[in-house]
Amino acid sequence: MKGRWAKYVITGGLIALLVGCSSKPADRGQQYKDGKLDQPLGLVNQPNAKGRPVNGKDFANQVLEIKYASPGMFARQNSTYSAIESWLMAGGDTRQLRQFGLDAYQMEGTDNYGNVQFTGYYTPVIEARYTRQGEFQYPLYRMPPGKRRLPTRAQIYSGALDDRYVLGYSNSLMDNFIMDVQGSGYVDFGDGRPLMFFGYGGKNGHPYRSIGKVLIDRGEVKREDMSMQAIRHWGETHSPEEVRELLEQNPSFVFFKPEEFAPVRGASAVPLIAKAAAASDRSLIPPGTTLLAEVPLLDNNGKFTGKYEMRMLVSLDVGGAIKGQHFDIYQGIGPEAGHMAGWYNHYGRVWVLKAAPGAGMPIFSSVQNSHGGSALLTRQ
Repeated sequence: MKGRWAKYVITGGLIALLVGCSSKPADRGQQYKDGKLDQPLGLVNQPNAKGRPVNGKDFANQVLEIKYASPGMFARQNSTYSAIESWLMAGGDTRQLRQFGLDAYQMEGTDNYGNVQFTGYYTPVIEARYTRQGEFQYPLYRMPPGKRRLPTRAQIYSGALDDRYVLGYSNSLMDNFIMDVQGSGYVDFGDGRPLMFFGYGGKNGHPYRSIGKVLIDRGEVKREDMSMQAIRHWGETHSPEEVRELLEQNPSFVFFKPEEFAPVRGASAVPLIAKAAAASDRSLIPPGTTLLAEVPLLDNNGKFTGKYEMRMLVSLDVGGAIKGQHFDIYQGIGPEAGHMAGWYNHYGRVWVLKAAPGAGMPIFSSVQNSHGGSALLTRQ
């Protein structure tokens, strides 16, 4: 499915971890409780974590969506899901996982000290019309057929695609770009009918470049201040021509496929439940994998509060820049979800849960030692 928005942003948190581990920063939720870890997924007797998952009901709903939308995935993971359900019904105490036949594999994090990167994505809702009129001047495109090389974003903005591929016209080029980055969204055509879901329909094949990094490199936004909100504010305080020039720095472009009455689905074709689904690197975390995540809590301004909560997540989506020890948590639909997704570029700890096949058995046969997750994301 989609790319997202906060994922396209490089901020200071990862850089601090990579170049300043000796100072052990903690402003983005970094923790250093478990010492240095030497493998991407290490079996532990029990997670060194306090508290119980806060979203057991959401997790159960996500598992039901998997059961109906992807019977094969459900069958492969059913023993794990069943054991987790029993564990959650008994209170979800992390000290009792083994009593329910569950193994926990701690992820080493981007710094080998267990600090796993969390970003957030969401499903935007934008306004559009079927024909170009008034303020509605910015085309949304379907994927052109065939295997020919497609134009860059700048060329598309200049009219390189035929009008027959236009699905509608929005009133904001920045809104189009955000939906592009998120990989999907809902569109309100203003005609009284239900919102139409614009799912991911393909991409133009050109490389992705972060506009967040462009603004940082130009000195227009400080690295530590970078967020979706910062990019929106920049767009609101600059001319349409300047906004277009900035967006054109990213040659990659996403096309959409309209669907009526469709739920938001990830790359696994499973409807996503907010804050219970995440995108991951499939070379490390296969689809359907269950994660016990210690997620940092943020205030309404995106600042780390010093507190965490335990959440159950299922890996159901992917992202071009979600690599290694990095998860992108789905936040839901609309402005409030977008507000939180825009802030997230923080760190917590993650344990993969799996029904125990026997002591010492590998969790996944294809696990790769993939270090240093990217700080940029796209569902492309």
